[in-house]
Amino acid sequence: MSSMTFGQKKFIPTAPDKGSFPLDHYGDCKAFMTKYMICIKKNNSDSSACRDEIKDYLGCRMEKELMAKEDWEKLGLPASSSEKSVK
Repeated sequence: MSSMTFGQKKFIPTAPDKGSFPLDHYGDCKAFMTKYMICIKKNNSDSSACRDEIKDYLGCRMEKELMAKEDWEKLGLPASSSEKSVK
């Protein structure tokens, strides 16, 4: 029996929406992701305490072309690590 379906349109892949990015299939940035996840766990899911780690991870993703290059301000992060927010 044939699994061919007549009348269906051919699937044409499109680029992902902004904010979607490819998975890190080869683990290029896995070490940075692991450090970030450990930081998040140690800080009870307080991401503001892990800004250096997330910048390292996102920087790796941008460098390896796993996401579009963006300014840190557009990503909600300070331009330099010395610009940490004080609570």
